[in-house]
Amino acid sequence: MFTGIIETIGTVKSLHTDGASLHIDVLAEFTQELKIDQSVAHNGVCLTVVSIADKSYSVTAIKETLDKSSLSSLSEGDFVNLERGMRLGDRLDGHIVQGHVDQTANCTAVHEENGSWRFTFSYDATLGNITIEKGSITINGVSLTVVDSGRDFFSVAIIPYTYKHTTFSALKVGDVVNLEFDVIGKYVARLTQLSS
Repeated sequence: MFTGIIETIGTVKSLHTDGASLHIDVLAEFTQELKIDQSVAHNGVCLTVVSIADKSYSVTAIKETLDKSSLSSLSEGDFVNLERGMRLGDRLDGHIVQGHVDQTANCTAVHEENGSWRFTFSYDATLGNITIEKGSITINGVSLTVVDSGRDFFSVAIIPYTYKHTTFSALKVGDVVNLEFDVIGKYVARLTQLSS
């Protein structure tokens, strides 16, 4: 379980394929504090630490994860948003984030708005996921509030702190991002489908 409040930005040190799986080595400032079997969200994808070596650690993404997320497009040197699992008893500063990506989206617009930025994303609405204005959305692991919502698009506003301390500063039109929709909204949508 995560909050969507990014702790640090990591760097992809190396990538290795093994059949349909991808092993990812990540350089991160909190590597010394990690342990084997710990969960870390990488651009919003919960992955298990499988090995630790000096300042880097390794995780493995299986085919299911690669099919539903943008992790398969990572390259050496890419930056990733990182968050360790939430501690019981800590404040929930973002919203409840599972680290289970629902689908990807494309960045369709970036506008600077006199001290903040508005990012717009389009996604495949046929998969049944929805956004609502003032609702929560997780983009590449970052907990955000939806400011505009349509059938297959939405926008979020990014404050300077978030812009500087996440990978949003490098995000551009055409980039693919990972989306995790609000878990409560997903349950409500599913219950509505079952009762119709």
